[in-house]
Amino acid sequence: MVRKLPFMAALLLLVSLSARAQDKLEMFGGYSYQRVDNSPSFNLNGWEFSGQYKWTSWLGGVADFDGHYGSPSGFSTSTHNYLFGPQVSWPARVSPFAHVLIGAAHVNVGGGSDTSFSTAIGGGIDARLVPGIYWRVIQGDYIYTHYFGSTQNNARLSTGIVFRF
Repeated sequence: MVRKLPFMAALLLLVSLSARAQDKLEMFGGYSYQRVDNSPSFNLNGWEFSGQYKWTSWLGGVADFDGHYGSPSGFSTSTHNYLFGPQVSWPARVSPFAHVLIGAAHVNVGGGSDTSFSTAIGGGIDARLVPGIYWRVIQGDYIYTHYFGSTQNNARLSTGIVFRF
């Protein structure tokens, strides 16, 4: 029994640490649609991936990455955003959230490319499916970019699966 005591103490410590770390990390991945404000405006389809570390139950830091692709007007086009910032959320079975993100964006259009400062302001709603797994019912963002000397006011809508650890 004395020999098992250190093992049981270590096991108890690990269980308590994992309970404290519950829902500290969040990973999202899914489908994303982007409406690009240009002359003419066009639609792109792609993916979005984000990770969040929660400092408190309602405040965290987010790293958000996406890629959107298409061939509007016959030109192969891709856009990518690399965004970071704070996110506030209401921890519940159905959990709304809002964020303000800043970073960079890159576009390739028919062989030409440009990189721009980018911001995203938006939010969404996550709904719990089972403990630790949520469905991001919707995420909507206004995304500002400035490609090729012209301002774009883009819209992004996303949906997918969220894992909380």
